[in-house]
Amino acid sequence: MSMTDEDIPVNVRGLGNRFGPNIVHDGLDLDIRRGEILGVVGGSGTGKSVLLRSIVGLHHPSSGDIQVFGENLWALSDRERSRIEQRFGILFQGGALFTSLNLRENIAVPLIEHAGLTRPMAEHLAQMKLALTGLPPEAGLQYPAELSGGMVKRAALARALALDPEILFLDEPTAGLDPIGAAAFDRLIKTLRDALGLTVFMVTHDLDTLYSTCDRVAVLSQKKVLVADSLEIVEATDDEWIREYFHGPRGRAAAHSATGGMQEQ
Repeated sequence: MSMTDEDIPVNVRGLGNRFGPNIVHDGLDLDIRRGEILGVVGGSGTGKSVLLRSIVGLHHPSSGDIQVFGENLWALSDRERSRIEQRFGILFQGGALFTSLNLRENIAVPLIEHAGLTRPMAEHLAQMKLALTGLPPEAGLQYPAELSGGMVKRAALARALALDPEILFLDEPTAGLDPIGAAAFDRLIKTLRDALGLTVFMVTHDLDTLYSTCDRVAVLSQKKVLVADSLEIVEATDDEWIREYFHGPRGRAAAHSATGGMQEQ
């Protein structure tokens, strides 16, 4: 069955990114399908985060075309770009919360600035978003410095969900979390995807996350997307990095854990 524009909210064709003499991407193609969790992996320097930043409009590509909801962000006026950008949420690797604001205030910021809500209404909705990510009511009055790493991740996720986005962009969401916290965060992402009908683009190096969460995996290599498919197809791809990554001890352990978990269910 062929995919329509409605099925592919993000379409990347011929993407090029260079920083001086350093070419990061050259002719990169990628589709993000509606409703999927797409994991993006690759070795150091393959430009995983650069790709994310290019798609969301935080980095201007050197060449190529990126269509988001059928629009080229760089061809739009500032007002039109803002309209499109409000349809996706971003979770940065470090959380990027405002340290001088408590969690409720952090999440209220986009609701006040972009949705035009009053502060009391924005903070009421912010409390609901925190609850959506599994944080207790009292967390809303805490500041980022008072939180564990896992709570910071959930708070940042709540802010990414503030404007009810259609696409969620996650940059290494489980980095720095212990295995139990990472597994809980993985389950949360799947639950939110299913409950809210989200599309998720996730840059990650976490093999457990790939096996337990992702519908497809895109591998960046040789300045392009080497393969973007189910894990079974990706694992079978004849490439040295893929063999080392997916078929090494950690890859085998993650695959075994995922298989065992499915059998237990």
